[in-house]
Amino acid sequence: MLRSYLSTASKLLPTNDLTTKGIWINLIAPTEEEINLIVKTTNLSADLLKAALDEEERSHIEVDEGQLLILINIPIYAGENGNFIYDTIPLGIVVSENTLVTVCLRENLILEEFEMRSPKTFYTFKKTRFVLQILFITATYYLRYLRQIDKITNEIEAKLHKSMKNEELIKLLNLEKGLVYFTTSLRANEIVMEKLLRSQLKSPIARIDPDTAITSLILKMYSDDEDLLEDVITENKQAIEMCETYSHILSGMMDAFASIISNNLNMVMKFLASITIILSLPGIVASFYGMNVLLPFQNTPHAFSIAILISIILSLVGVIILKRKNMF
Repeated sequence: MLRSYLSTASKLLPTNDLTTKGIWINLIAPTEEEINLIVKTTNLSADLLKAALDEEERSHIEVDEGQLLILINIPIYAGENGNFIYDTIPLGIVVSENTLVTVCLRENLILEEFEMRSPKTFYTFKKTRFVLQILFITATYYLRYLRQIDKITNEIEAKLHKSMKNEELIKLLNLEKGLVYFTTSLRANEIVMEKLLRSQLKSPIARIDPDTAITSLILKMYSDDEDLLEDVITENKQAIEMCETYSHILSGMMDAFASIISNNLNMVMKFLASITIILSLPGIVASFYGMNVLLPFQNTPHAFSIAILISIILSLVGVIILKRKNMF
């Protein structure tokens, strides 16, 4: 899917002219034809555009013939039918002198934020600020999803105290996997952000590394932009710390609640064993009086009542003994 926008003084307008300077092109799961169209009209590298289409691609910065690729991993929620599944997918930002292109494998809330946002808050032709705003929104969504994970964990914890099923543990396992994905992606994103921060010097021509010089020339930062980038790095570090904290908590909870579930099952088995013992006592009396031999009270008119009374007394004695041994 290909959508393109251009900021004006008061509106964010869709446009079909892909050669316009300052345009933002948003590619979602693009086809080969759409990629070829972008390459033909904007002279962007096809390899840079396709980098984000690999689900296993790690966050990095790449420069190719005056074009800059910033690839980060963004958080997504893929749960349904009560399953809580959090994951990350690559988002590629390709920046050239005239164009900014975002490439992703699926629709996501981060880019939708900009498509629905007031044009006064961002401009497609301010490439550096736009890139930093994408990074900032990404960090805030990590924090938002982490708070959701914490809330879901507390709800599952309340259920696990009385549970003997594996369903809650499986949900916790899915959350723990999501936290692992988040932590890995956030650390990779942090490297990208710090590299962007290091690339911004007043005299990029004096740099020894040509890729760093090109990065600095394509993304020209002013003091406000550097402040925003530092804020993004701070938010990202906070998300990393939250991920690590929640991951440790979840890991401990899974171990503890696995023991709780096992203990709950043992208590049920103990209760059932006690009931079995109690019920077996009347059965013993009945089996004796079912024998074809001489038995006490067999000629008494109240023999049946006596047998029932003996069974009740034995059952009560069994209950008292087992109760004292905390079997109930």
